[in-house]
This record gives sequence, structure tokens and C-alpha cells, in this order.
Amino acid sequence: MNTAIVHIDCATDSIPEVAEALASQDGVSEVYSVAGNADLIAIVRVPHFDDIAEVIAGRISKTPGVVNTETYVAFRAYSRHDLEDAFAIGLPDAD
Repeated sequence: MNTAIVHIDCATDSIPEVAEALASQDGVSEVYSVAGNADLIAIVRVPHFDDIAEVIAGRISKTPGVVNTETYVAFRAYSRHDLEDAFAIGLPDAD
């Protein structure tokens, strides 16, 4: 799976509508409303690297209310959740 993190600037009066429109698009797994330099952050997860361009340039940037995007392509994921799954052998927790 290929992952990209997209910082999205929106027209100020349309942030909730843009978030809902983005969340319903194929390839967009999550959309967060955030404080900071961006209005929204979208997580894009697609099976093929070339699909990232289709989702971001082809759909996200063309969504009404989106003013600008800045994309970060993930090389590797480091997550406690991933590590726990990798080392789980199917036994119940000892707690």
C-alpha cells in the first residue's frame, strides 16, 4: 500500500463541506480538520504509486473549496500498532 499525507488549504467558509467531499473520494482513507498551517490533512492510501497522482492532482486539488495542497509521500511506516500486529502470535493478552 502506498501512502501520502496531504496538507490542504481551503476557502475559509467551506472547510466542513470540503472535508466531507474529500472523505468520500476513493483512495482517501481519512480527513482531519486541524489547527496549524493547513485547514485539513488527508491520508491517501492506494495500491499503486501512480494512483497517488490521480487521487491528489486528479481529484483532491479539483474539489471545490480546495485552494492549495502540499503532499508528503511516505517511504516507511513506523507505528506501535504495526509492530504489535507483526509480533502477535495469536495468544490472548496476559492482562
